[in-house]
Amino acid sequence: MAVAYILLVLFLAVFVAGFILLVLGAINFDLSNSDIPSGVDRPVKLRIVHISIICTAVVGKILEKIGICSQFSFMRYIQDRTPVGVDPKLLIKNLWFDKVPIRIYQPKVPSASQRRGVMFFHGGGWVVGSLEVYENICRFIARESESVVVSVGYRLAPEHKYPAAYEDCLNATIHFMKNSEHYGVDPANVIVCGDSAGGNLAAAVCQTLAGRSDLPKLRAQILIYPGLQALDFNLPSYQQNRAVPLLYREHAAFYVLQYLNGNLLHMQEVLEGSHIPIDIKLKYRKWVSPDNIPEKFKIRGYKPHVLLDWTPEVFDKVKRFCEPTLCPLLAEDAVIRQLPESFILTCEYDVLRDDGLLYKKRLEDNGVPVTWCHLEDGVHGIISLFDKYVLSFPAAKRGADNIVSFLKSL
Repeated sequence: MAVAYILLVLFLAVFVAGFILLVLGAINFDLSNSDIPSGVDRPVKLRIVHISIICTAVVGKILEKIGICSQFSFMRYIQDRTPVGVDPKLLIKNLWFDKVPIRIYQPKVPSASQRRGVMFFHGGGWVVGSLEVYENICRFIARESESVVVSVGYRLAPEHKYPAAYEDCLNATIHFMKNSEHYGVDPANVIVCGDSAGGNLAAAVCQTLAGRSDLPKLRAQILIYPGLQALDFNLPSYQQNRAVPLLYREHAAFYVLQYLNGNLLHMQEVLEGSHIPIDIKLKYRKWVSPDNIPEKFKIRGYKPHVLLDWTPEVFDKVKRFCEPTLCPLLAEDAVIRQLPESFILTCEYDVLRDDGLLYKKRLEDNGVPVTWCHLEDGVHGIISLFDKYVLSFPAAKRGADNIVSFLKSL
């Protein structure tokens, strides 16, 4: 009995010591590698959130190294442990739309007419994120805008590579559009919405459906700090915010490569821009160029990037970056001008800020009405932190409120 007690105490001591070392290591990594500008909303809270993410990623990597599970599997498991209570104002069901798992949120309050419907595609770099992680924001949107919200649990990379996530989101949206009246939704008032990687998926789905004559037209698209291109990782926002949590410049390239093919061997070439032939870069320069970014967004520092020679073997592995279903910013004008009214949210301290600004310009140049919400003190991923109690961010609540206001205006 005494031996067992001693072993238990030793185990607990080792566990506590290991946990302390893990947290101290994460703090050191954050302080050494992160750059949190003075204008960021709640910088101390941001560090705490970032350190918790680092700890989870490190433990996941250790478990992957010893063969227990993959890093992403562990991160998904931890993320999905967030407890969520009952919402008395919503009817919530888990269903399947064309073999895709979805969660539908329907307001219980009676409606005199058909409601608007919102297809929501979660973020997470195509590798993490889930219905559970985005439960609160989906509830908020459904409750506050009195809309029917459908959250899509699309397949994740690297287990399921491009175009799996896009196909799941597209198929689920088509199913909903064909059956919207069954859920009390006006077929002419369906909106696609997503944040980060989900914003990418929403933009791609919206473009695909723009040319469909067999379906009602989408009413609008809501793109929350979307990633829309992988040709240039040296735009002003990538340079200015390269080390700002919660998305580093290197991580942006890492995630899109995981989604594309899971091959990270050429991440450095992707970051420096030698993965795309110069003639293709020049072809798309009218759309993907720092020249299209307003000068006020270059004040914090920007150094023009020199076009580098390309490497054929690298391009062969990433040439699908030129497909609009993966990089919607590259769609032709004939497609862009068919798109519905749009809402774009960008954050000042986000590497993906300029993707949103460039798409905003493309939409406006093609006559598409755009409502733009720019969070001057926001960082990437902030919307999902709008109601995390002591770790909530006022900027996140402002962004969420703007999304609801836009929906109510439709």
